[in-house]
Amino acid sequence: MVTDVERVRIRRDLRFGQVFEGSVVKVPRPGAIGIFVDIGLRVGGFVDVMLLPDEGTDWPAEGTVADFEIWWADSRQQIRLKPSDSRYLRTDFTTSSNASFPIGWPTSASQLVTQNLSLLTSIA
Repeated sequence: MVTDVERVRIRRDLRFGQVFEGSVVKVPRPGAIGIFVDIGLRVGGFVDVMLLPDEGTDWPAEGTVADFEIWWADSRQQIRLKPSDSRYLRTDFTTSSNASFPIGWPTSASQLVTQNLSLLTSIA
């Protein structure tokens, strides 16, 4: 497990929209939860079901290597990711409410992740 201080240190240079090549490490319930992705950091990555195709059979399988962008980060042990490859992104993404950041989320790509993590930045 990564400590809060270490998590802040890792996230300090991360930016929303930053792209990482990642490997899908776990797909616990295709079509229901989301996928876990290793992006080469000690903090794990996760893609939520709301960003993935409706059919679990269209999700990337374990071992799939693809590009993922930083979508969100909060006090959880994970960095939330969005698939960069349209094959792994829900088909209605650009027209759905998922395409815009929810209220309170950063509105500009490349904003530092830690600027929106008041709980974690107070630890640093």
